[in-house]
Amino acid sequence: MLSKIITGLLILGFVSTSQSGASEAKKNIKQKNSIVVLQTNQGNIELKLFPKVAPLAVENFVTLTKKGYYNGVIFHRVIKGFMIQGGDPTGTGMGGESIWHKDFDNEYAPNIVFDKPYLLAMANRGPNTNGSQFFITTAKTPHLNGGYTIFGEVVKGKDVVRKIENISTSRPGDMPLFKQVIKKAYVK
Repeated sequence: MLSKIITGLLILGFVSTSQSGASEAKKNIKQKNSIVVLQTNQGNIELKLFPKVAPLAVENFVTLTKKGYYNGVIFHRVIKGFMIQGGDPTGTGMGGESIWHKDFDNEYAPNIVFDKPYLLAMANRGPNTNGSQFFITTAKTPHLNGGYTIFGEVVKGKDVVRKIENISTSRPGDMPLFKQVIKKAYVK
């Protein structure tokens, strides 16, 4: 009987330890950090972040923004009628890392889905492989539900997103023929 109690306590300890990262992230994210502005060569995009829905993604994005990580980075992948993608300092779609220098887990909320354009989400290579890359949808994309962390939305500059979306791109690769640069990113 005593061994069952000890085993139960150990299991609870492991569960609470594995959830502490998200709990700490929730504590660290303040409402004042919930707006990020991307100054691009096409104009400004203002993003409202969802810290209660995706605390790890928001903490990562805000911290990278404050460090100047996204300054000078391009939107390296643009697919009209789908999304614009950036956040890779190499500009290839193969680079970038999180503030923890390793991939972090996807975060989901049942009421936050890809049911409209202008959602901000983490780009990844598969489940739980989030780093620094992100994308902004330009259409409803329900086929992405359950595969990508939505952590914000565009509240100003939707016309700027459309300008970037409509830039001519290369085939293959969907890279804009004319660089679409995030000149500066900052927390408002």
